[in-house]
Amino acid sequence: MNFIANIFKGILIGAGAILPGISSGVLCVVFGIYEKLLNSILNFFKDIKNNFKFLFPIAFGGFIGVLIFSKLLNFLLFAFPMQTKSIFIGLIVGCIPSLIKDINRRQIFKFRYIFYLLLALFLGIITVFLEKSALISITSNVSFLYLVCCGFLMSIGIVVPGVSSTIILMLLGVYSIYLDAVSSLYFPVLIPIIIGLVFGCFIFMILTRFLLKNFYPETFYSIIGFTLGSILVLLPSVNSLLDIFICLFGFMFGFFIVYN
Repeated sequence: MNFIANIFKGILIGAGAILPGISSGVLCVVFGIYEKLLNSILNFFKDIKNNFKFLFPIAFGGFIGVLIFSKLLNFLLFAFPMQTKSIFIGLIVGCIPSLIKDINRRQIFKFRYIFYLLLALFLGIITVFLEKSALISITSNVSFLYLVCCGFLMSIGIVVPGVSSTIILMLLGVYSIYLDAVSSLYFPVLIPIIIGLVFGCFIFMILTRFLLKNFYPETFYSIIGFTLGSILVLLPSVNSLLDIFICLFGFMFGFFIVYN
């Protein structure tokens, strides 16, 4: 049963690597597997059997999630942009209570933690404005080395909860190239991105584990700030009262899917 459940979690985590504004790391935290995932990967060879048993269904589900949602996303954002974005916002906000509960179980709240939240929120908002500017000029001709660097930076969004890898790729001007390559399995683009991604994930996992071990509440309140800031990139355009109602319904639908 855990095997099937982990495949399903992996599918949603894979979707987080594709869908704008949604962080795979946040989904790992919500599912309660984030720290175990870090430890299993970084200590893989210390207990290969158990680590493989835990990681394989998540990795397999993630692969399926990337393939499925790379095609589905193009359709949904084109056919139902307002409804889709509203649901995504609800999914993101619905993750926040789980993050706060996890922090409070481990550490008593201190007022200074709000500073980390607000600072990360500010930085998250800045990245959204940068992302909107980056969309004006999409990179069309990219080198192998540049794609490796894109994969390396993309790993931040895979590993660090609250940071969206899709926003990073948009800032770098290769999001549409990446999305097309995934949906068509175009390996000349995918291979260099994967090389950079694997290398970057290893480095940022070590860094993130250090931060969680030594600055747990500060790190997670920063995660919440980044998560809230990333919502702005998904705000739909509304032109009437009916549009507002549809957006609110989509938000509530997405919120209660993940809220617990």
